[in-house]
Amino acid sequence: MKTRKTGFVYWAPRVLGILMVLFVALFSFDVFDMDASLSERIGGFLIHNIPSFLLILLLVVSWRRELVGTVIYPLLGLTYSLANLDGHWSVHAAITGPLVLIGLLFLLSWREKQRTASAV
Repeated sequence: MKTRKTGFVYWAPRVLGILMVLFVALFSFDVFDMDASLSERIGGFLIHNIPSFLLILLLVVSWRRELVGTVIYPLLGLTYSLANLDGHWSVHAAITGPLVLIGLLFLLSWREKQRTASAV
């Protein structure tokens, strides 16, 4: 029997993952303020979007395999914090906090999936 994928526990990490991709992608638009040719701006835009592309890939994999998201999202947040120790606390809260939260929500989603699978 196939269960419907509804509810906060299922959708919250996925929606927050999409919002995180969009948030990180916002920072790539600053390349259009620099004095450069159009091709250099587009190249810079693509390079600045590498983190967004990696987050998209992670979200695609985590969509069905919640344990991947449970492990990788918090590790990304921790890695970011350790790589930027001199950063302002608000930057850590804006980047690391949501990544850890998404990982925890994927854990809850995985546990819910396990619970419903064992009940059937």
